[in-house]
Amino acid sequence: MPYRDPAPPSLTRKDVVMTKMTLGSHPFLLGFDRLERLVERTAKSDQNGYPPYNIEQTSDTSFRITLAVAGFGEDDLSITVEDRQLIVRGQSPADEEERLFLHRGIAARQFQRSFVLAEGVEVAGANSENGLLHVDLKRSVPEKIVTTIKIGKGA
Repeated sequence: MPYRDPAPPSLTRKDVVMTKMTLGSHPFLLGFDRLERLVERTAKSDQNGYPPYNIEQTSDTSFRITLAVAGFGEDDLSITVEDRQLIVRGQSPADEEERLFLHRGIAARQFQRSFVLAEGVEVAGANSENGLLHVDLKRSVPEKIVTTIKIGKGA
């Protein structure tokens, strides 16, 4: 009969040490600590799903974000870019408070939806039609630059 080792002892939470691999800790990824902070900021952002949105690529260098904003007029919406973050805000229309609803199935609550923009991506424009807000983004293609570094002698 073959020999069998007894089952290994169960590990407890105290026995396990978790380490976090960061982008900045790898020797070939110099200067990517900013990217890591960007990923963490994106993961922490509270997105409750309202309003729903689509992101589509319209060309090799352009994108369009479309948000469903039925019930919001142009004066109720604002679009800003703060620290590489596109923020779309909607304020509830003022006349909503004066109305008495027997049933309210159309959401018209305030919202804030944010999107982190990559370096080189800029807002090209925005327009509203048929209850949809379209925000057009354009990515600039960086020039390919080759720089030769001269090597000096001695210290």
